[in-house]
Amino acid sequence: MTKHQTGTRDEWLVSRLALLAEEKELTRRSDALARRRQALPWVPVDKAYRFDTEAGSAALADLFQGRSQLLVYHFMFGPEYESGCPSCSAIADGFDGFAPHLANHDVMLTAVSRAPLAKLRAFKERMGWTFPWASSFGSDFNRDFAVSFTEQEQRQGAEYNFRRAPPAREEFLSGETTASVPEAMAAAAGVALPVYAREAPGLSAFVIEDGIVYHTYSTYSRGLDGLWGMYQWLDRAPNGRNESGPWLRHHDRYAAR
Repeated sequence: MTKHQTGTRDEWLVSRLALLAEEKELTRRSDALARRRQALPWVPVDKAYRFDTEAGSAALADLFQGRSQLLVYHFMFGPEYESGCPSCSAIADGFDGFAPHLANHDVMLTAVSRAPLAKLRAFKERMGWTFPWASSFGSDFNRDFAVSFTEQEQRQGAEYNFRRAPPAREEFLSGETTASVPEAMAAAAGVALPVYAREAPGLSAFVIEDGIVYHTYSTYSRGLDGLWGMYQWLDRAPNGRNESGPWLRHHDRYAAR
């Protein structure tokens, strides 16, 4: 016997219509926020970043591949990682489906990580992905966009998501923490938790006009929720996200069902 509230179709309809009014308000609010994102001032990118890509060495302007807009997903894959972050991988599982539609809107989608290109290519092949993925190894790009940190910054409190985090505890830095979910994510990436946590996820948007690249927007942490196609489906399922323990894996690591 279910422990969840039950009712008649008419009772369900009353509750559903009340929820619908709130969903419509959320949609209108989301539309208004999107317009405010697009109204943010543009900041010229004056540093000459270089990336390793499958087409060779590239500047930031080259990542646009002829389009006027560029979306960069800051994928957690540090030089020491053996595999990409499982959470970032779950988001990236949707990129290949979205990319043709974005391209039709003059938008290029690419991932950027600090791991050397050879590691990115090997993991990309394992995952069966085809979207562009550039290595920023040896570049300041990740640090400048607040998605990569040093051990010293962890000790002092790294700045992420537009705020400074408290200094990391010594038991965390020494690997003595017992937090199961972060430990599982780090283990899946093949590194210790402190090393795993020196990378962070994010999204940055750029536009190019008259040969000048401008940074227009960045978001981090829960600001990335809307990119998780999986979560948008789960939020509409009866049990929601149902996140109990380290449930998330690379898509080729789930047991067959």
